[in-house]
Amino acid sequence: MNFALVDCNNFYASCERVFNPSLIGRPLVILSNNDGCVIARSEEAKQLGIKMGTPAFKNEAFFRQHRVAVLSSNYALYGDMSARVMAAMRPFVASMEVYSIDEAFLSMDAAHGEDFAREIRARVRQWTGIPVSVGIAPTKTLAKLANRLAKKAPERQGVLDFTRVPDADAILATVPCADVWGIGSRLSTRLSPMGIHTARDLKYAEMANVRRALGVIGERIARELGGLSCLALEELPSDKKGIASAKSFGHPVETLQELEEALATYTARVGEKLRAGRLLAGHVSVFVETNCFSATQPQYSAGAQTPLLQPTNQTSVLIATALDLLRSIYRVGYQYKKTGLFVTSISPEGSVQLSLFEERETKPAGLPLAAIVDQLNRKLGANTVRYGSMGTRDTWVMRQNRRSRKFTTRWSELPVAKA
Repeated sequence: MNFALVDCNNFYASCERVFNPSLIGRPLVILSNNDGCVIARSEEAKQLGIKMGTPAFKNEAFFRQHRVAVLSSNYALYGDMSARVMAAMRPFVASMEVYSIDEAFLSMDAAHGEDFAREIRARVRQWTGIPVSVGIAPTKTLAKLANRLAKKAPERQGVLDFTRVPDADAILATVPCADVWGIGSRLSTRLSPMGIHTARDLKYAEMANVRRALGVIGERIARELGGLSCLALEELPSDKKGIASAKSFGHPVETLQELEEALATYTARVGEKLRAGRLLAGHVSVFVETNCFSATQPQYSAGAQTPLLQPTNQTSVLIATALDLLRSIYRVGYQYKKTGLFVTSISPEGSVQLSLFEERETKPAGLPLAAIVDQLNRKLGANTVRYGSMGTRDTWVMRQNRRSRKFTTRWSELPVAKA
């Protein structure tokens, strides 16, 4: 069996181009929350030298000079397009690991090669409009490397079968350790003193030395470079350790009421995620912080946390707990830039460890109401039905002045075809 890594090319930019073809061939960047920094780039933007994390406000003149299209992030669109890409690939293979929003590992029969990979590329392009690259190899580490090489070599047309490369070592010798999946620049500094600088060096290194420098995972990566599969396909997502929800505000917030409305909104989203996964949270943490980049405003950041008497996924309980924590750390006189919460001690519904004096409710009182609210919000749009503590003004919401429409997830923003 071989592994195939399918990776969407410049995914966020490609999603935008599917619904706005005028962006094809034009430099395009996608900005982070509050239209702050560049988090995604088209190939044309990369060729202009635009770096990830580039502050947008410092480069407005450069963007205008080079006709760079600048868009706010549209995560609802990207998440839905990701699901469509994965659905297009599933019928081709027996097993599949969704590795990230724009990547998936597929199990592939050894008899299948580049022609089969091109069929997958064609299907994804036909169904979604998203271009992908495919790397095939006997291990996940080599498949990741093959995918990277397929992207960088236009003559390969987005596909590379590493099992059919005539001189694999010659290719590995051109790849720095910092570019090997799972190593990166930080860990590669541990290998340099040992004379290990390239993927080929790592492949033939003494495994005992690699293990001392990088641990068991590093040794597995080195063995995978040699063709020994050590990392299995993970078809089921790993258990969640925690769920977070936090966003920067569109403008500085000073009043406790605005902070409470924002935090209640974020908490409601966490409750939805818990119920969707049939999970319960046993611990809640809340934080606030000012803008650490402001040289003129006083700085303050604080956090508070508490265990829950009984693990829950009920939004009303989570909001009440979160707001109590917020009030304990709020201080007058500061301009707050961000608040959020993090729930941990996650456990599945039906398997909760209670204390000696607790009795588990078989049907929590708020469960039917929460289920109805979730159903309505899925049908009518997020936060259509909301708790009173969430408010209705949303004056604190993050800036998304350049966001494209939610073409696939909101009825009022569906594409319109004109004959």
